[in-house]
Amino acid sequence: MTRTEADLNRPPVETAAKPGIILLFVGLMLSMLLASLSQTVLSTALPTIVGELDGVDQMLWVMTAFILASTIMMPIYGKMGDLIGRKPLLIAAISLFMAGSVVGGLAESMPVLIAGRVIQGLGGGGLIILSQAIIADVVPARERGKYMGIMGGVFALSSVAGPLLGGWFTESIGWRWTFWINLPLGVLALVAAIFLLHLPKGHSSRPKIDYLGMAVLAVSTTALVLASSWGGHRYDWSSPEILSLLAVALIGATLFVFIERRAVEPVIPMHLFRERNFNLTTAAGLLIGVAMFGVLGYMPTYIQMVTGVSATHAGLLMVPMMGSILISSVTSGFLISKYGRYKWMPIAGTLIVGVAMALLSTLEVDTSLVTMCFYIGLLGLGLGLSMQVLVLIVQNTFPNSQVGTATASNNYFRQIGASLGSAVVGSLFTGRLLQLLAEKMPADAASATGGATSLTPGVVHKLPDMLREPIIDSYNEALTPIFLFMVPLAIVAAILLALVKEVPLATTIERDIVAESLAEEDRSAY
Repeated sequence: MTRTEADLNRPPVETAAKPGIILLFVGLMLSMLLASLSQTVLSTALPTIVGELDGVDQMLWVMTAFILASTIMMPIYGKMGDLIGRKPLLIAAISLFMAGSVVGGLAESMPVLIAGRVIQGLGGGGLIILSQAIIADVVPARERGKYMGIMGGVFALSSVAGPLLGGWFTESIGWRWTFWINLPLGVLALVAAIFLLHLPKGHSSRPKIDYLGMAVLAVSTTALVLASSWGGHRYDWSSPEILSLLAVALIGATLFVFIERRAVEPVIPMHLFRERNFNLTTAAGLLIGVAMFGVLGYMPTYIQMVTGVSATHAGLLMVPMMGSILISSVTSGFLISKYGRYKWMPIAGTLIVGVAMALLSTLEVDTSLVTMCFYIGLLGLGLGLSMQVLVLIVQNTFPNSQVGTATASNNYFRQIGASLGSAVVGSLFTGRLLQLLAEKMPADAASATGGATSLTPGVVHKLPDMLREPIIDSYNEALTPIFLFMVPLAIVAAILLALVKEVPLATTIERDIVAESLAEEDRSAY
């Protein structure tokens, strides 16, 4: 049934059982807080962690390992949630995340630390997707805007609370508490999931799981991220290793499409890509992911090294981003719920992201902290206007029986962008940094600094000027030019979103449309 212009202007329908929804929402926010904190809490602690574990050259993997693992798991959680129900999966995801936190907290070497981040990611992918999909189970799309806006605020909170906690832990009780803090939060999230979530069951008691598709997806995704991480750093882009990885990613993607066309319950159904809005928002989300995680992953490290502030102070300097994301995300959500209009928000948001990236690329060693905070805050404003709205558009495109799969597929590609952003920026940053340090540092500086792979903010700012200044200059010259390369990505994302069709938001929860006919179309169309 086509939604009319009158539907677009119709006031939102209030959902019943308001207290129950609020309690459920609190539980979901705890789950999302776990996942989002894990992406930011290490940022201010990272320089100290890699310095102590002698692993600056492996720094990018601490961030990339989590993103990669969570990316691979997103479509799996989304599809399985539609098939068997989301509550047991959410409990399993929280448990996995807590197990990874224990491994990371006990790590005495970089490989063990990275392994802990992988386990965290295996659970973290479910925390994000299942939380977004569960809201769609109980709240119509028209009213969902304000809930999604608040969820965006959780990411905003973690974008600053994470670096602040990471800095405070590093300077007081130790960086290992960036992992231990997840245990009490995890227990609270588990209690909420067990006692507060009363959800519809999946539509299949004996689901036919797409194991082959899941395996091929994992291999292809891993190959792509490895190629982006190692290319131009560990190996030349034209080296046999990188070309082989890219070939595996391409062949894997092709094989995945072939498998999904024939699967009874495909993990990413091909019929999703028949929807114009899904394609446009997914492509735009991927581009935004590149920009967002390229900054969030490495900006706190840059601030510490270049300005000389403490890890805690570096976290505080990220507050403008948190504040602007929080305000713009929550405000946009309430405006959507009230007026039903949403198309202009992500377009404006991506353009603002592009402007912020251009401004960040102009940072110099002597740039004032006020100016830097303004640029960071502007970036947050753009992200808050776009992130959660894209998810809402996707969920409004499909019936409730497919909302988990659709949400997960959209987030998967956004996380691919995050993986590429974190990996490529990290690879370029690390490679360029080591090259600049080798060029700028005096030949006998290794004994005074402990070597390029063991630099920490505390060590650097105790050095004499002749050693400290080349290091600071190297950090600035290694990172800021990369931001300029992201401006065209934001412009392309804005153009794509301008082509989105503003479909009226649903005022009821569609439970009566089954995906069987669409899946059958996929198989017969091949």
